[in-house]
Amino acid sequence: MLSELVTNAVRHARLPSGREIETRFLPMGRPAPDGLRIEVHDASTQRPRRRAAELDACDGRGLLIVDALADAWGVSDRVGVGKLVWAVWWPTDGGGRCGV
Repeated sequence: MLSELVTNAVRHARLPSGREIETRFLPMGRPAPDGLRIEVHDASTQRPRRRAAELDACDGRGLLIVDALADAWGVSDRVGVGKLVWAVWWPTDGGGRCGV
């Protein structure tokens, strides 16, 4: 999920010179232990959107992957310039290994 969110920020955010992409990882304790919230912050106001990729396209599936893997995801305003895109994941077996 992190790779897809960062790739979207790098490819689509069109950051002004001197601005950076920031990531944050926040442990989540509810509704189950060992959850994780991933945030990708950038200075662009352009919001990501899911789209249907052509079957032979090399791109266009990132948010579909995030949507399939995350328990929840979204876009929020941030203090200052830009936005943050976040995804939350809870382990399915309670052990933090996603049932593997």
